[in-house]
Amino acid sequence: MQLDIVTPEKKAFSNEIESVVVPGIQGELGILSAHAPLVTTLAPGELRYLKDGEEHSLAIGTGIVEISNDRVSVLTDMAMGENEIDEDAVEKALESAQKAMTEKVLPEDIQAANILIQKQIAQLHIKRRRKRV
Repeated sequence: MQLDIVTPEKKAFSNEIESVVVPGIQGELGILSAHAPLVTTLAPGELRYLKDGEEHSLAIGTGIVEISNDRVSVLTDMAMGENEIDEDAVEKALESAQKAMTEKVLPEDIQAANILIQKQIAQLHIKRRRKRV
């Protein structure tokens, strides 16, 4: 099946794959060929796909995924592979977002800081997991 991952800045990925797992707002969603048509909301986290028997990962942000006709289209505000992630910068951004969580009192500010924290954690997970392997 075809997987396309698009951000506002670029087409992050476009290729044939065997399967994909996306972080949905209600948990992970595994997608195989011939999946029923579906549109759902993405949560920040790790997108994993299998290509030629090898698993690959991207840290993704919020967005949507559409599944139809053996095509998976991911529209997200962030998609980063291991080589694109600056671990030091991510750790600093995570600290800043966590600090903002304690200082903000408006619900929308807390929600924005929480989403930023989820994005940073996803990036660190991708970067650090590859170091352990």
